[in-house]
Amino acid sequence: MRAVVFAEFGPPSVVHVAEVVAPHAGPGEVRIAVRASGVSTGEVLIRSGKLADVVPVTFPHRTGFDAAGVVDEVGDGVTGVTVGDQVFGMASSATRGANADHVVLSAWAGKPAAWSWAQAGGAAGSVETATRVLDRLGVAEGRTVLVHGAAGAVGSVAVQFAAARGAVVIGTASGRNHDFLRSLGAVPTTYGPGLPDRIRSLAPGGVDAVFDCAGGALPDLIAIAGDAARVVTIADFTAAAHGVHLSHGAPADRTGKAVGSGADLLAVHGLDIAVRLAESGRLHIPVAATFPLTEAAAAHELSEARHAPGRIVLVN
Repeated sequence: MRAVVFAEFGPPSVVHVAEVVAPHAGPGEVRIAVRASGVSTGEVLIRSGKLADVVPVTFPHRTGFDAAGVVDEVGDGVTGVTVGDQVFGMASSATRGANADHVVLSAWAGKPAAWSWAQAGGAAGSVETATRVLDRLGVAEGRTVLVHGAAGAVGSVAVQFAAARGAVVIGTASGRNHDFLRSLGAVPTTYGPGLPDRIRSLAPGGVDAVFDCAGGALPDLIAIAGDAARVVTIADFTAAAHGVHLSHGAPADRTGKAVGSGADLLAVHGLDIAVRLAESGRLHIPVAATFPLTEAAAAHELSEARHAPGRIVLVN
């Protein structure tokens, strides 16, 4: 089968399609014939080598963490899903390989009818990340949360999840994306110099939590939250120097402890929440661009340079 791989760290050009041995569903897993799969910022960072000290990589590395498609194998012990079902979900963090003709999923949920294949293919990673960070921050009804970088693939989902929890959501984005943020349920503002003053005018009672999806502003975000413990970032690798938690997901080992340097357990329960929100019309997955599987390098290049809201997706 075809799969997107890279055999060394480097620029987008190291990514290419290769013929590889197809995986098969093991106990507790399903395999899907992939219709669409996501290209995440995290995967782009892994390919660049910037996460080499955090996320172990064995070459050649098969790319892709989330995908949607049709179930064609069901592993032992799996119930509630059969061959032919349409699902979206995540591959194991250890194996990945979702940018391919077939992938084994370790977590999944039924594809909402309202979502296109492209939306479903790019949903699971953003949903899991948003759920993981909002859970850690304790975002709930009556609380106020700032999502920094709210128009991106994760930020836009985090806004909708936080709003569904009953939180007041403020989101930063460039001015051209403010109407988009309003449509998701956030009060928009611009990023950059003067951000703490702008947030104080929008939330005179203060901000309870900050979800940083953009990076580059931790001193201001800590000042807004009043405590570094109230800030979680997925994008700023200077986090430790500021006393801020950098969240990235990893599977659990047999003791139930997350593996990987400073990793958080994956919030796979977010997939079922996403289905309920989508079915009630309260979760939209924005797609910035789609590429055929064979143009994965171009998708990585766009991910590094783009400013459009939403997820980049490979379609089969």
